[in-house]
Formats: sequence, structure tokens, C-alpha cells
Amino acid sequence: MPSEIRDVAPGLWLWRLRHPAWQQGNDWDPHVTSTCVESGGAVVLLDPLAPPDDDDDPVWARLDARPPTVVAILKPDHVRDVDVFVRRYGARAYGPRLFWRDDIPDTELIGIDPGDELPGGLRALYDGRNRAETPAWLPQQRALVFADALTYADGALRVWGTPWHEERVLPALRELLALPFEHVIVSHGEPLHDRAAFERALELEPWSEVE
Repeated sequence: MPSEIRDVAPGLWLWRLRHPAWQQGNDWDPHVTSTCVESGGAVVLLDPLAPPDDDDDPVWARLDARPPTVVAILKPDHVRDVDVFVRRYGARAYGPRLFWRDDIPDTELIGIDPGDELPGGLRALYDGRNRAETPAWLPQQRALVFADALTYADGALRVWGTPWHEERVLPALRELLALPFEHVIVSHGEPLHDRAAFERALELEPWSEVE
């Protein structure tokens, strides 16, 4: 099945694919979101999952028409296909400094820390979850892009739970309300949300539990 593509704002679009590692019983939706943004002369992919190799997928045609110059990975377990995009487009790659032992990319990633400015004027943020995630602020499109800090579950946008939800996570996410964002993109479940949904998520019980 071809990827689902959605345009979000000028220069900002996303695609959704079924994750090949999803298994029955996982507490996350099998379809995951990848994001592409054009900003400040850069074309940046955020947490991209590669479509099938057959080149018939519409995502490849769209990327080939405007080749990405940067790949940015927002969380260690989203490294997945960074090598595919680097080989195909010669893009520079940014990402976490630590990885899962069975998912280490061949590409040497330029490290991302909260507060860093990425190509195109994107900024890495702090989410308070201690999961090595750096959500991204896209000022030109007035958008926030999350790896797993937030998810869509039970009919609402929710914060993914940690033992320090009240102590660290909520204060960090509330700090983001100072940014003039209009769009919120998340990896799992319905991908696109507005500022009001983000504000509601901070009041709801967190999703899932950390084992």
C-alpha cells in the first residue's frame, strides 16, 4: 500500500507508513509519521521511515523533486532508515549521541542537544522525559514535531507517560507554550493536531506506563 501524504502548511508535509517492526500487542499504532520541511534554504527530513524500495511510492517522487539536504533524528529508536536517505540524497545527518545496541547507523550523526539550532533555522527542544528525545520547533511553519513525547490515543492527544510526569515533563512541555506554534505533529496515531489539543494533553492523564 502506498504511503499516505498530507500537506500541513507551505513547505511542510508528512507521510505515514506501517512500521515493519510493529507486532500485535504493541501499545502504539502500527502506522508512523515522517515529516519533511523546507526552511531557510534547507530541506529537512525528521524521523523518516523509508517507503518500499520499488520507487513507485509517491513519497520518493516528491523527495526526488525536492531532494532533502538534511536528515534529523529526534530519538534513538527512530534512527531506523537514516542510512537509506543519506545514501540516496547525500544529505547531512543529525541525531542522538547514543543508540540501541542493535540499531546503530553506518552514518556518523552530528549530535543534537536541546537548544541546538539545526539547518533551516529549526531548533531542538527539551521534553523533560529523559528518553533522549529532542522535539523540533519549526518557526517558519509555526509547528512542533515530536518523536514519542506525545501520541494520539483513546481519541485524544496525550503525553506519553514516565515516572516523573508531574515533576519534570509537564513543566518542560508547558515551557513550549511560549512558542507561537499552530501545528503539532506526532509519530503515532492521528499525526496532526492544533495548539488547543496540545494544551488539553497537558491536563489529561499520561498515556501508557514505563515498565
